Amino acid sequence: MKENLAKTYSPLEIEAKWYPLWEEKGWFKPEVHPEGEPFCIVMPPPNVTGQLHMGHALDYTTQDILTRWRRMQGRRALWLPGTDHAGISTQAKVTESLAKEGLCKDDLGREAFLERTWEWKEKHHGRITHQLRQLGSSCDWSRERFTLDQGCSEAVNEVFVRLYEKGLIYRGSYLVNWCSKCQTNISDIEVEHKEQAGHLWHLRYPFADGSGFITVATSRPETILGDVAVAVHPDDQRYSGLIGKKLILPLVNREMELITDNYVDPAFGTGAVKITPGHDPNDFEVGLRHNLPQITVIGKNGTMTAAAGKYAGMTAAECRKRILEDFSILDLLAETEERPHNVGECYRCGTAVEPLISPQWFVKMAPLAGPAIEAAKSGDIKFIPERFAKVYLGWMENIRDWCISRQLWWGHRIPVWYCGDCGRVICQKAAPDSCPKCSSTKLEQDPDVLDTWFSSGLWPFSTLGWPGETTDLNDFYPTNVLVTARDIIFFWVARMIFSGLEFMGQKPFHHTFIHGLLLDAGGQKMSKSLGNGIDPIEIIDQVGADSLRFMLVTGSAPDSDIRFREERLEGARNFLNKLWNASRFTLMNLEDFSCGGEEEPELADIWIEERLRQAAASANAALEKYELGEAARALYEFVWDEFCDWYVELAKIRLYKGSPKQRYTAQSVLVRVLTGALQLLHPFIPFITEDLWQHLPHQGETIMLAEYPLGKGEPQLQAQGMELLKDIIRSARNLRAEMNVPPGKEAELVLMADPQFFPLFEQGQSYLNALCQAVCSWSEVYIPDQAVSAHVRGVDIFLPLKGLIDLEKEQARLEKEIKKAAGERQRLAAKLSNQGFLAKAPAEIVAKEREKEEEYGAKERALMERLAMLQGT
Repeated sequence: MKENLAKTYSPLEIEAKWYPLWEEKGWFKPEVHPEGEPFCIVMPPPNVTGQLHMGHALDYTTQDILTRWRRMQGRRALWLPGTDHAGISTQAKVTESLAKEGLCKDDLGREAFLERTWEWKEKHHGRITHQLRQLGSSCDWSRERFTLDQGCSEAVNEVFVRLYEKGLIYRGSYLVNWCSKCQTNISDIEVEHKEQAGHLWHLRYPFADGSGFITVATSRPETILGDVAVAVHPDDQRYSGLIGKKLILPLVNREMELITDNYVDPAFGTGAVKITPGHDPNDFEVGLRHNLPQITVIGKNGTMTAAAGKYAGMTAAECRKRILEDFSILDLLAETEERPHNVGECYRCGTAVEPLISPQWFVKMAPLAGPAIEAAKSGDIKFIPERFAKVYLGWMENIRDWCISRQLWWGHRIPVWYCGDCGRVICQKAAPDSCPKCSSTKLEQDPDVLDTWFSSGLWPFSTLGWPGETTDLNDFYPTNVLVTARDIIFFWVARMIFSGLEFMGQKPFHHTFIHGLLLDAGGQKMSKSLGNGIDPIEIIDQVGADSLRFMLVTGSAPDSDIRFREERLEGARNFLNKLWNASRFTLMNLEDFSCGGEEEPELADIWIEERLRQAAASANAALEKYELGEAARALYEFVWDEFCDWYVELAKIRLYKGSPKQRYTAQSVLVRVLTGALQLLHPFIPFITEDLWQHLPHQGETIMLAEYPLGKGEPQLQAQGMELLKDIIRSARNLRAEMNVPPGKEAELVLMADPQFFPLFEQGQSYLNALCQAVCSWSEVYIPDQAVSAHVRGVDIFLPLKGLIDLEKEQARLEKEIKKAAGERQRLAAKLSNQGFLAKAPAEIVAKEREKEEEYGAKERALMERLAMLQGT
C-alpha cells in the first residue's frame, strides 16, 4: 500500500506531476493498443495568434473525454494536435509589433517580414501547446502539425494544381469584400452584419432632355459617383414609356440610361434604383447582364479615388457629407428618412467592409458542393444534433464561388507564376526554372496567398500524410468524429467535407458533433470586446483543470449553449473534494488489507456493485450518443449520492464493529467500487483519478490504459430491497428532525408491514439501527402510543416519542414558531397589497417579497402539520 492521502486535495500539485509522466511514457500514442480498432479525432487547430479562451477549453475537454474513453476501451486512439497559421490575424499581430518599433512590413520586405512572422509563431505556439497540456489534453504530440508545415504545404499545392487543371480554379475581376484595415479581401462568411442606425436619402436624377426627374433612394450617397444606370422592373407600368431615356448623373454630369431588370423590387421606394456595379454585389450582376461599365470610386485604402473627381482623397464619410450638401444646393435632395440598416464588418478587426472589384482567384463551388450535399442528405455524414444538417444544407445549396486569394504575405503563396516575356500562366507544385512555352527565366510568382480556410479544409487528411500513401492515412481516415462549435460550420466543416470527398473519395469523418457556445451568466457570448471573457488558465490556477473540465461538461447538452456560473465551478470543486475525502477514508481503512481473501457479501455490497454497473451502462450509453453532460451527471450522482452518502456510511458498520470477514468484505467492495468509479470518471477528470487510482491496489501502470467499465451483466434484483431500506431510513431521519429529537439520542423504531418484508428488514437491521440511531423492530400489527409516523411503499414507520422529547415543551416551541411565521407572512401580504409599494418598487424587489411571502406560508403550514402530528400522539 502507498502512503495515505494528504488531508486536503491540492489540485495544482497533483496536476503538475502527472502530465509530464503521461507524455514521457508515450501513453497518448495510438501504439499503446497496436491491435485495437482505430479511433481518430483531428484537433480543430487553434490560431497561433493568441491563447486559449473558454470556448477552446470546452472544445478540447470534449475531445479529450471522447479520446480517453475510447483509449480505455482498447481502441487505437489518436487525437492529432496542431495549430493554424491564421493568415490575416497573425499578419496583423506582427504588423502591430513592428509599428511599436517604428517600422512597417514594407520597410522589411516580404522575406524579412516572413522571417519575423515565423519567429513570432514559434514564440506564441509554445504558449498554446503549454495551455493544452495544462488542460490535460491527451493528444499525440509526436504527430503535431501546423498548417504551414512542409507536409501541409505540399497538400495545399497538390490540391490547388489539381483543381486548376480540372478548371475548378479560375482568376477574374469580381466584386469582393475588401477590408481597408487588413488590406485584403475576405470571404462572404467572414463578414459580420450588424444593424446600425442610419438614413435613406431620396435623390432626384434629371432626364437629359429636361423633361423631369426620377427619384432613387440610397443609404450610401458616396457611391453615387460610380452610378452607371437607373433600373426599374420591366413590368412596372409607371415607367413603361420612359425605358431607354437618358439621365444625367448629378455632380459629375455623366449621361446614363434608364434600364429594366427583374432584380428590381417595384414595391421598394419609387421602384427605381441606382446601379453601381463597382460597389454593390447585386448591381455588379445587373451590370454584367447589361454590359455596363464598372467604375471604382472608393479605393482599397478607404478613400475616394481619382474617378470621384473633386471628391478624390476624401474619406467615404467626408464624401457623403459633401455630396448631400451639394445635392441640397442643387435642390435634388428630395427627402431624408431615418432607417436602420445592416453594415458588413470584417470579423477579424471590425472595420466596415467595402465591396470592391478586384482581380482574385476563385474556386467553382457547384461541382464540389453536389457530393457534399448528397453526403449529408443520405446520412453518410451524421450531424449531432441532427438539426445542424439543415443549417449546413441551407448554406451549401446556396453557395457562391469561393474567393480563395488574399492580399497578404503570411500564408500559402499561390503556386502560379507569370512569364514576363510571353505572358504564359504556369500553375505547378514546385517553382519552375523557365517558361515551358518560350523558355524565358523571367518568371514572377503571384504575390497573393491562399485563404487560411483553404489549408484548414484539408486538415483531416493532410495531417495524416496526404498526398503520400501513409500508414496513418490508411489506418485513421476517415476520422471518427469532428468536434466543433456551431459558429464555424460554414468556415470549416463544409470545406472539410467537400475537400475530403473530392480528394479522398470519401467523407472526412463519420460524425460531426456540434456543441453549444459558452455564454456568460447573463446569456451573452464570451468575448474580450464585451469585457466578459474569462481566461481558462486563470481558472486552472485557482481550482485546477479537473474542476474546470467537470464544470464545463456537466453543464453541456448537445443542443444548447452553456452558461458559465461561479457556483457551478464551486460545485465541481466540491465534487472533487468529496471524491478525495471518500478515497482518503477508504485508504485509511486498508492497513490490514490484501487482495485475494474470501468475501461474505451483504445486501449493501450487492446493491452498490449493481448501482456501479448501472452507472457504467448509463455513462457508456450517453457517451455513445455524445451526451457527455448526461454521462457526467450519472457518474456524479452515483459517486456523491450513493457511494459517498450511503455506501461509505454503511461500510463503517462492518469496518468498525464487524467480524474480520465482514471487515474484509467491506474493504474489498470499497476498493472495487471506488476503482470502478475512478475509471469511469477518468476521461472527465484525468488528474485526480490517476492520483487516487495509483494509491489503490491496481494492475497496470496507469489508469489511462485500464479497462473502461462497460456496465454489462445481469441485473441483481435483490439490490432493489436496498432502495426500500434507504427510503425507510430517510423517513425515520426526517421524523427525528421534525420532532427535534436530539442528535445521538437512541430511539425506538417500529416498522409495520406485511410479513413478506421481514426478511429484508432482518438483512438490513444493522443499517436501520446505525443510520436511524435507533433500535429497530417490525411487526404485522402495531398500536402506536405517543408515536409519530410516516408511510413508505407499503411500510408504516413509527417513532415512539416517550422519553425522547418533552412533549409539552416541543408543543410550546412549535406554537411560538407558527405565530412568528404567520406574522411575517401577514406583514408581507399587507405590503404586497399596498398599491403605492407596487407602483414604486422595482419589479425584482416585488418578486423577492412575493417569494418571501410564499416561503413563510410554506414554513407556517409545515409547522402546523408537525404540531398536529404531535397533538395526535
